[in-house]
Amino acid sequence: MNARVLEELLQWLRTGGVRLAIIVAGSLALVRLLRLASDRVARAVAVEGAGQVSEREKRALTLAGIVKTVGTTVVVMIATMMGLQEIGLDITPIIAGAGVVGLAVGFGAQSLIKDVIAGFFIILEGQFAVGDVIKAGDISGHVERLDLRVTSLRDFNSGAVHFIPNSELKVVSNLTKEWSRVALDIGVAYHEDIDRVIGVLQRIGQELAENERIGPLILEPPEVLGIESFGESQVIIKVLVKTLPQRQWEVAREFRGRVKATFEKEGIEVPYPTQVHLTRIESLPPKEQL
Repeated sequence: MNARVLEELLQWLRTGGVRLAIIVAGSLALVRLLRLASDRVARAVAVEGAGQVSEREKRALTLAGIVKTVGTTVVVMIATMMGLQEIGLDITPIIAGAGVVGLAVGFGAQSLIKDVIAGFFIILEGQFAVGDVIKAGDISGHVERLDLRVTSLRDFNSGAVHFIPNSELKVVSNLTKEWSRVALDIGVAYHEDIDRVIGVLQRIGQELAENERIGPLILEPPEVLGIESFGESQVIIKVLVKTLPQRQWEVAREFRGRVKATFEKEGIEVPYPTQVHLTRIESLPPKEQL
């Protein structure tokens, strides 16, 4: 009996066992090939420049991640079914049971379906992608991962990662879609000559655009729009600068530093809040005569 079982086992290893090994090896190779192809496509569309990431590259990175996740899941499921069939199990009841379970899960997991549908349209419409900086409600950060169910944001301040279901992303502001903008409100004292201040700001913008390090980050010459509003102790002048995606903060810091240094050199006053305390001293009654 043992010899017969051993002979049947050896016979199966020479036939079904070989096919099972081929299925396992083929599925592993296919998953590996899928991941390599996705990464290669993402690298192929990379754009070299001033450290910027193009919209095409962001979209490629996002799609590469989804292809790897979904593709790996599909390959594993198909390989599992084929493997079960090779060892002699009837997979028809399994497929039928999976259909029933899927239907039940579909009724009980409507939020999951909503997340997947929302994620599909986010990717299809290109609302944002991996590498973008977005703001969703009170949360803002760098998109580290985007799949069909959830979006992962890395918070700039705390460094925490926020996992947001795609169906919860009602209103999303993409801060790095194709280009970014610096919007500066610069306050000067009321007694300053506004035309002179505007001329100084225009000169600062021109020098910044011609700078070897900062100039390549600026897409259009900086605009000094003029008086934006009147504050309690200062006149607010608006300045706009169009920059490469995700480089607006670097340009803004450089612009502010140059404004401070130039204003001090030109003698232009930047007011700061002050408080004046008035003390009332009542006259004392004269001393009584002795």
